[in-house]
Amino acid sequence: MWKRSVCGLALSVCAFSAFAQSDRQVVDDMVTRSANVCPGHSAESTTPVVRKVPVGALRVMLERGLVMCPDRRLDAAAPAVFYGRVGVYAWNPDVPASGAVIARQIDAMTRKDAFPVETMVWDATGTTLTQQTVPAFNPRPGATVLYRVR
Repeated sequence: MWKRSVCGLALSVCAFSAFAQSDRQVVDDMVTRSANVCPGHSAESTTPVVRKVPVGALRVMLERGLVMCPDRRLDAAAPAVFYGRVGVYAWNPDVPASGAVIARQIDAMTRKDAFPVETMVWDATGTTLTQQTVPAFNPRPGATVLYRVR
């Protein structure tokens, strides 16, 4: 009887783990999504920042269709942006603090499940900026952003 219980538990664990993605796979999937959507993508600029984001937040982003994009058009005064209408987080990889700022903002927003439709802009310290003009997000030619507003 106990052998049947142990065997059933082992099979359940195996079945569950087959559906769960590894942390590494989640990071790779986000980098792939960035490569497909972002005109400024490069593995050297995207991967280190994606790795700063907690895996749980990345899972939420993948489920919701959110994207992370490096964008050198953003200036040093406003190096981190969330384009709410399209669900894209962007940062300037030439501003060292911008990757950490965007990772913190992603973590906070995914924990609250709060994704405004407005464009949110932050400086290099993470302070929200108002009345700040930033370049519009344009996906890679032929790419579509699959963000689902809830």
